[in-house]
Amino acid sequence: MPDVIHMPPPADLARPAAVTTRIFCIANQKGGVGKTTTAVNLATALAATEKRVLLVDLDPQGNASTGLGIPRAGRAHSTYQLLSGLSTLAECLQASIVPNLFVVPSSHDLSGAEIELVTTERREFRLKDALAPAIGKYDYILIDCPPSLGLLTLNAMVAADALLVPLQCEFYALEGLSALVRTVERVKRQLNPALEIQGVVMTMVDRRNNLSLLVERDVREHFGERVYEATIPRNVRLSEAPSHGKPALLYDFHCAGAQAYVQLARELLERERKRETVRA
Repeated sequence: MPDVIHMPPPADLARPAAVTTRIFCIANQKGGVGKTTTAVNLATALAATEKRVLLVDLDPQGNASTGLGIPRAGRAHSTYQLLSGLSTLAECLQASIVPNLFVVPSSHDLSGAEIELVTTERREFRLKDALAPAIGKYDYILIDCPPSLGLLTLNAMVAADALLVPLQCEFYALEGLSALVRTVERVKRQLNPALEIQGVVMTMVDRRNNLSLLVERDVREHFGERVYEATIPRNVRLSEAPSHGKPALLYDFHCAGAQAYVQLARELLERERKRETVRA
């Protein structure tokens, strides 16, 4: 893949032909499990297969935006403005350094959105409504959520077709996963009946650690085929890449972490192909 490529943002969201857009919410209320790393590198890997991808940074920390080389000074139109109705989707879109990958960046302003949205009409549907112009223009929309189950994550779940859960291989992660599953069930009953858990991705896997292996085994026994075969290892290059404003796939394509996300993207695309086949 090229090192750095600048692409003009799609001002009118135009595309030659409509496509079926799938929206994935990447969520886990526990912090430090690899949500943003997964969002950035999975989006990059999908874009490398010539899929048109939109990454929505819904975390006030804005790490996904940083990881794709978007400076904080260039985020005047962010997810905060998008949810507040101050900017349109077209105004918020930015090209990333990855071909076919576009971003709606985040800023610290978003940290106040949960309080401001409490009294807003259709507060749970703000993101879904804002993303409506992108449907049919992108193959995949990935939403990077904050480490909580608040109103921002709820907006992501309402907007999404499916949930992708990065899960760190440690004991406390299992407890958090139970709470997340209960939240998904409530969202399905009340707000988004189509929402499903598309898959669980084991992250920060250390094959030398017995606890890591035991947690992975328990998760696979509980969730079965929904757990991806691809696992994301602990990898220094994955940690270094954001400080250079690049996904790991651009920073060091051949490192173990980058290759794990390539494998994850392949597996996701294969699952999506099978889903389409079943539907047909």
